[in-house]
Amino acid sequence: MTAPQIVTRFAPSPTGFLHIGGARTALFNWLYAKKHGGKMLLRIEDTDRERSTKEAIDAILDGLKWLELGWDGDVIYQFSRAARHREVAEQLLADGKAYRCYATAEELAAMREKARAEGRTRLYDGMWRDRDPATAPSDVKPTIRLRAPQTGETVIEDQVQGRVVWQNENLDDLVLLRGDGTPTYMLAVVVDDHDMGVTHVIRGDDHLINAARQKQIYDAMGWTLPSMSHIPLIHGPDGSKLSKRHGALGVDAYRAMGYLPAALRNYLVRLGWSHGDQEIFSTEEMIAAFDLSGVGRAAARFDFAKLENLNGHYIRHADDQSLVRMFEDVLDYVPGRSELKAKLNDTTRAQLLKAMPSLKERAKTLIELIDGAYFIFADRPLELDAKAAALLTGENRKLIGQLHSALEKVEGWSSATTEAALRIFAEENSLKLGAVAQPLRAALTGRTTSPGIFEVLDVLGREESLGRLKDQSTT
Repeated sequence: MTAPQIVTRFAPSPTGFLHIGGARTALFNWLYAKKHGGKMLLRIEDTDRERSTKEAIDAILDGLKWLELGWDGDVIYQFSRAARHREVAEQLLADGKAYRCYATAEELAAMREKARAEGRTRLYDGMWRDRDPATAPSDVKPTIRLRAPQTGETVIEDQVQGRVVWQNENLDDLVLLRGDGTPTYMLAVVVDDHDMGVTHVIRGDDHLINAARQKQIYDAMGWTLPSMSHIPLIHGPDGSKLSKRHGALGVDAYRAMGYLPAALRNYLVRLGWSHGDQEIFSTEEMIAAFDLSGVGRAAARFDFAKLENLNGHYIRHADDQSLVRMFEDVLDYVPGRSELKAKLNDTTRAQLLKAMPSLKERAKTLIELIDGAYFIFADRPLELDAKAAALLTGENRKLIGQLHSALEKVEGWSSATTEAALRIFAEENSLKLGAVAQPLRAALTGRTTSPGIFEVLDVLGREESLGRLKDQSTT
């Protein structure tokens, strides 16, 4: 008999963007499904109608696509399945495994206050558990509550957390259906996971207490509980809860900061999971190596410097043509770069491609790549930064005029031919090459840092280089 196909799911709530913790959860589900030849389904848990937005749904879908974490089948929207959720609640009611609760808001508040004062975690006292519905007040719309076991234990054999046990006396009769007939999150998740054939639930350990309550619904329905894995949350470098300054941002923010999807995937897979000392994984290596046994129980710590270094590695090893495409794509996400987008044409793309081997050696993000390539897109006459302006003294502007004359004679313009001409010029004028290169860099780029000066000359080409030198020279 063949084992059933493994089915995982990623089930975000669309109340905000796809945050970094959610992205890692999606990645772990995706990897586990891929490793075992299974499927990862996507369910949008949009039952909170007030807080769920189309913008957030779009951001989640876009974030997953950018990270190249594809899902199988159509996106499932939880709210659209409300009738099925109600059907299950009614079935539990008919089987005597649930009951109608007519407690008023005031009565519930008093119960909670009393329970907390007495140090009890069970906040609902079961007042309607065995009461005759005939005595119910006519002006209260009842909720439907699960008739949860009051003795014994609820146990989860968690793939990450190990055996987790709750005493049933501490767990409430949870609400399945609210007074207005809308299903609760707890019920909807269980019904959806069962109906979707989910075999493995991999999610953050902030859902661990939910697992106990959800298991009770599974038991009441006689359904098989999926394998459970509750992965540790991501904390800041100092061990505190992840905040925006630590990196608790949407995936879209990482895209705008110039991170590569492959680098972010590689960084996320190592947050809470390890495979020996290996740090860098191709997607194929990740899929082959990933296992839940490698996920630790301790919270992972987010480290921007480590992510940046890893991103630099991916940029250095990326194909130049693909980096030109990424350079162009990221401009749509970076504020204030629309002017640069307008300057992209066949000529500047070719220049960018030629400069890429040098540019990518210095850049840790696509933003740094953009900053390094500024000289390609600069308008004449160049705007000089403070250091370049200070360097271009009257004497050095005179030198630029002489360099213009020397370079004007170069035939077959390239980094090699311009270098040869400049070395001859320096030697004939008893100058060190550095004394020639720095003023030349300032005149050609408007800054004192850039790729190698001969590469700059080659990338800009003869006409543009000589034009910029003429702009900054005095003869």
